Amino acid sequence: MDIPFVGTSVIAFIAVFSALVFFHELGHFWVARRLGIRVDVFSIGFGPPLWSRKDRHGIEWRLSAIPLGGYVKFFGDATAASNQTQDLELMSEADRRDCFHFRPISHRAAVVAAGPIANFLLALVIFIGMFMTVGQQFSEPVIDKVLEGSRAEKAGFQAGDRVLQVGSSGIESFEQFRNQIVLNADKPLSITVQRGGETLVLEAIPATHVDKSSRSGRLGVVNEHPAMVQRGFFDAVWYSGVEVRDNVLMILHVVGEMIRGERSVKDLGGPLKIAEVSGEVAQSSLLGLVMLTAVLSINLGLINLFPIPVLDGGHLLYYAFEAVRGRPLGERVQEYGFRVGMALVLLLMVVVTWNDLIGMVSRIQS
Repeated sequence: MDIPFVGTSVIAFIAVFSALVFFHELGHFWVARRLGIRVDVFSIGFGPPLWSRKDRHGIEWRLSAIPLGGYVKFFGDATAASNQTQDLELMSEADRRDCFHFRPISHRAAVVAAGPIANFLLALVIFIGMFMTVGQQFSEPVIDKVLEGSRAEKAGFQAGDRVLQVGSSGIESFEQFRNQIVLNADKPLSITVQRGGETLVLEAIPATHVDKSSRSGRLGVVNEHPAMVQRGFFDAVWYSGVEVRDNVLMILHVVGEMIRGERSVKDLGGPLKIAEVSGEVAQSSLLGLVMLTAVLSINLGLINLFPIPVLDGGHLLYYAFEAVRGRPLGERVQEYGFRVGMALVLLLMVVVTWNDLIGMVSRIQS
């Protein structure tokens, strides 16, 4: 791994991650301001500020030293994690009206949910722009070639077959078909194809392919006529929504496999892996880096909705309990929950960073 590549990777990672964090925190910030909640600090990054200034509303805008996140600190927060100050009960009635922690559940939930929603919207806007200008890769779901000795050949696929369904999922493009294969390594699939005027159902089990610590399914079919389709605005909106949905389902599918023990945590990648991929994509194509940003934005938005304390989903889970009980969970319960959540997040960071290091060492040695 040469020095110019490392430099490109670091710059690309910081640029992409900072953009994602900015839009995530902007979602929290925008909804809070619309609801009249006072904001004290908007920071990109953690740690000591490298640059800061206050605007006419008294909001301090910061660029901080550690570019691995960011936060919005509301009036009444003791920390960047929105922990309550100890003297909330001493606030005047006027200050309580501006304070996040005294707002109804609907307001607090809207502010918290706005961060992940902003990430989904960012991905949607990127896809719309790309599909309208560059186009969307959207090839006919036709098999042009079946590789000799492949699982596809053993299952009876032939050149000229048009894929109609995988299981109960309709297939519109070869890219959708490929995604289904990639996600289902060593799993039996019922694939409906059209051959001439006949409709057939073929049973196939994609082989497992391991590359750079990632695991995916391979069937052994090729489409030799990739196509880019430029979309009008309304079609671009529709297909961008489909793209976001498919990415969400793909992530949930992988997470489900890990929970069931069907996929190893070794498949997880962390900041180093993201930096490496960002560098590779940045060196090959700026458009590719923009598309990667959209996919990572979906990942960030969805992961933040997981019901783990310290994540946005954990806050929403607490608000759900509060709505059902008619009062918040006890402070001790919430504190223990946040400690467990923080431990899980830190453990995950250790695992993915270890995976990244092992992967980098193995690639250097090879």
